[in-house]
Amino acid sequence: MNFNIHPISNTELKEKLTHKINHKTKPIGALGTLEEIALQIGMIQNTEEPVLKNPTIIVFAGDHGIAKKGEVNPYPQEVTAQMVYNFLNEGAAINVFCKQNNIALKIVDAGVHHDFDNIKGLINAKIAFGTQNYQEAPAMTHKQCTTAIQKGADLVTTTYHRGCNSIGFGEMGIGNTSSASLLMAYFTGTPIKECVGAGTGLDTQAIKTKQHILADVYAKYTVSSPIEALATFGGFEIAMITGAILKAAELKMTIVIDGFIVTAALLAAQAIAPNTIDYCIFAHTSGEQGHQKILHFLRKKPLLDMGLRLGEGTGAAIAYPLLVSAVDFLNTMASFESAGVSTNE
Repeated sequence: MNFNIHPISNTELKEKLTHKINHKTKPIGALGTLEEIALQIGMIQNTEEPVLKNPTIIVFAGDHGIAKKGEVNPYPQEVTAQMVYNFLNEGAAINVFCKQNNIALKIVDAGVHHDFDNIKGLINAKIAFGTQNYQEAPAMTHKQCTTAIQKGADLVTTTYHRGCNSIGFGEMGIGNTSSASLLMAYFTGTPIKECVGAGTGLDTQAIKTKQHILADVYAKYTVSSPIEALATFGGFEIAMITGAILKAAELKMTIVIDGFIVTAALLAAQAIAPNTIDYCIFAHTSGEQGHQKILHFLRKKPLLDMGLRLGEGTGAAIAYPLLVSAVDFLNTMASFESAGVSTNE
């Protein structure tokens, strides 16, 4: 998979943006992380006057073969399809937060084990009716994986050409924290038992069972590339998010990274194209223990720490207004010179 993603390395622009930020009517650094966001978005857009246009969140839904047994998930697999209907009926948390913050929302069937019969409002990108159970065989074939990556990329391309330059991703898939844990173990080298958390609400004993099951799965395979890791352990929704992140970075979009599942997809994207992370802003750290460890591995500080672990892109939607604040202060706040305020120089 070839994505042409350039590093953000315009030293001259960085100096200009830093000067602009430091000479607003405030002490240097007084707006904290907002200053870092403003600098990063300016660098991504290669301008001293960045603008956020038509923000969009794409939620990818897919089912996982391992979830049929119910050993690693407290909710039945049917909940994936039921929640897709909830998204389409505007009843989920992501609908609420996107509407609140004027973010466009797209819902994608990446591989749900259900026939939606071309229902209005749902983007049909289905690869298959769920992945294989990786206790028995790789989750998907190499072709299915690369097709999913490309479909995710194509959806971002379409969104970009409709005027969007800031994007976030969400997911829905019963069992997908198990896939994320396996991918985290592969890409970070963290022991699998330290990657596994409660998911949608497992108790202590069920978490231990999940750890043992996934440790056996991880030991079953010898994986030698990022694509093979996605194909072996991933979900169709995770592979599509990987492709979506890669294309968004290639198009120099500002990418708001959500929680554990999306960050696991980012690990794959970053392994495929190492400059991808330059375009990413991390919305929050979730209550899922693996997510906190991935952020530490990536050496990234999230904007929020609110104990969120819902998925759906909710963390990205809640954090987006902070990006707006960062861009607005950069573009409209007075400088010491324009306001006639004395500096400390």
